[in-house]
Amino acid sequence: MAGPYPPHHGAGPVGVPPQPGPPPHLVGPPPAEPYPDNPVGPPMYPGMLPPPVPYPRRRWWRTALGVFAALVAVTAAVGATVFVMRSEEDPEPRRLTSASAQTAIQNYLNALQRGDSETIARHTLCGLFDSVKEKRSDLALANLSSDAFRKQFGTAEVTSIDKMVFSSPYQAQVLFSMNVTPAGGRTRPAPKSEEQAVAQILVQDNEVLVCSYLLRAAGQY
Repeated sequence: MAGPYPPHHGAGPVGVPPQPGPPPHLVGPPPAEPYPDNPVGPPMYPGMLPPPVPYPRRRWWRTALGVFAALVAVTAAVGATVFVMRSEEDPEPRRLTSASAQTAIQNYLNALQRGDSETIARHTLCGLFDSVKEKRSDLALANLSSDAFRKQFGTAEVTSIDKMVFSSPYQAQVLFSMNVTPAGGRTRPAPKSEEQAVAQILVQDNEVLVCSYLLRAAGQY
């Protein structure tokens, strides 16, 4: 067509020269854009985070003190109960002393002198006398011990406790001295002499018992 416009060749607009395209080796998908530092959208927590809430400290020492006080109270209650029960039902036996040992030995020697077979057997059975059902053999042995003692001595008096060897607070081996007079001195007073003997002493049922008696220069009675 004839007119004022020059003929158009190519794909660009009329009057605009064609733009050169990218080189063939650069043709491809556009490069990925970097992830923005501040993505678009509201933040997860608006504004600044709230300060941490201070939790109250546990008063562990108060709890421990309370538990300890409870244990002390329970222990005291149990101890008081045991003490009352023992005081009422099972009193603590008396402990051996030199004085109690001397008294028990003198009572035993007096029983030998009198021929008191039951008292002698009560001592020599060493706490079993009341539980033994048949006592005839024990009483017979006590009579023999009394006869042997009276044939040897007219009198016997404990003068001192020389040594006590304790097996426990309630049992001991005792070395003692006694003044004795020989048997059969009726026409004139018999001269006194000092002898030593050994006794085994036991506290049983609140009694001090002479379980055995051994004269140092003779035999056992």
